[in-house]
Amino acid sequence: PVTGGSIVVPYGHAIGNEKWRGSEISQRLQGKIKLIFEDSLGLVDFHLPNKTCILYISEADLVAGDEFKRRLVRFRNASSLGGIVIVERTSISEQYFLAVQKLVVLELGMVLLPVANQGEAAQLITQLVSFSVREQSKDRSSNPFLRKQCSQLAEASVFRTVQQIPGVGKTKALLLLQQFGSIHRLCNASVKELETVVGQTVAQQIYTF
Repeated sequence: PVTGGSIVVPYGHAIGNEKWRGSEISQRLQGKIKLIFEDSLGLVDFHLPNKTCILYISEADLVAGDEFKRRLVRFRNASSLGGIVIVERTSISEQYFLAVQKLVVLELGMVLLPVANQGEAAQLITQLVSFSVREQSKDRSSNPFLRKQCSQLAEASVFRTVQQIPGVGKTKALLLLQQFGSIHRLCNASVKELETVVGQTVAQQIYTF
């Protein structure tokens, strides 16, 4: 099987591929979210709420050859679920990173998140699971007009993430999130779209990043 597509993941939970049992990621996740192991996830490493799947590419995967590329392509071709690719970007794997970025973002249209190690990956997964819980509680809000406005801007971790982009401070981060609404839309914005918000120089920096 390519993915546990029929699995419904409860909010606040994540289902991990059995191969991650005892790993640094699973140890870091314990106590922060409810992690359940399953041996039928196939190509997927972690299955999150909102039909989101994590595919993890380690430094060793990048150095070993093209097997990870085949795994990503097979997932994309066989699954309608949202895929987030977490890649270990280290001094050793840096030379492979641009090629991976091109494959994941431009060719497969998936979200790519670089991390330095499994500890950072665990933090990201925790944030994604926590975010889904907050989004669910907002869905129950009685005022649909306020929901869109506050859904992303109130999310501190998203705000902090946008500020990490070179040339973007608090003010520009706020303007970008008001304009694009999510990191995913920001990642897919053209230079021209970005220029209207932050000007030519910073727009080019964001696009390159």
